[in-house]
Amino acid sequence: MPRWVDLIPSEEFEIYKRAGFAKRQQPGKSPALLVIDCTLSFTGSQSMESVVDAIKEYESACGPSAWQAVGFIKEALALFRKQGRVVVFTKPDVYDQRFAGEATKAGKGAGMVSGNEIVPEVAPLPSEWIVEKAKASCFFGTPLASYLFQKQVDTLVVVGVSTSGCVRASVVDAFSHGFKVFVIEEGCFDRSAFAHAANLFDMDAKYANVVTFEEFESMFSGETSTTV
Repeated sequence: MPRWVDLIPSEEFEIYKRAGFAKRQQPGKSPALLVIDCTLSFTGSQSMESVVDAIKEYESACGPSAWQAVGFIKEALALFRKQGRVVVFTKPDVYDQRFAGEATKAGKGAGMVSGNEIVPEVAPLPSEWIVEKAKASCFFGTPLASYLFQKQVDTLVVVGVSTSGCVRASVVDAFSHGFKVFVIEEGCFDRSAFAHAANLFDMDAKYANVVTFEEFESMFSGETSTTV
């Protein structure tokens, strides 16, 4: 997947800059890592060579970009775990979706019983919470905000899938709850390179800092820990 900045017209960057968007922020004192929906139904098998092949296995799969991102997610997890930081995972709640409605109008969620396990490469530790959600945002209808406030989290680093769907919805809600939000560009993936780029562009302009993995390491490599 191309770097998102390469797919956005330079004149549009300039328009947003002149309008006062895309301001940079510094992380707070207590960051947490939010890993969104890294289940087999979204990653597909690692052997798939294209999105077209991947959706033959799972209709919601995103193809090779998923496994490129999984490697970066694994490294981000290692960094936060070493520091004793809060880590939260999410995945679709396919049971509740049968009653509360699906996460998108495509209406695929309630049928995703197969493949709804988080891929082993980024599996949660027993101490790490998995938030099951019926809708796109992991804040909607869940106690996630209460949990993060209890842990005194002030900053969220977000990775996962899809950039244009659950990642974006969760980032907007995280910002609305008052968190500083950072999105690792290599740690997010989507079935569409265009949608991936467009949504990173808009999130970076309004709700979050979109950072490279290298920038993430530089910003969050401090040793101060938060008790999980």
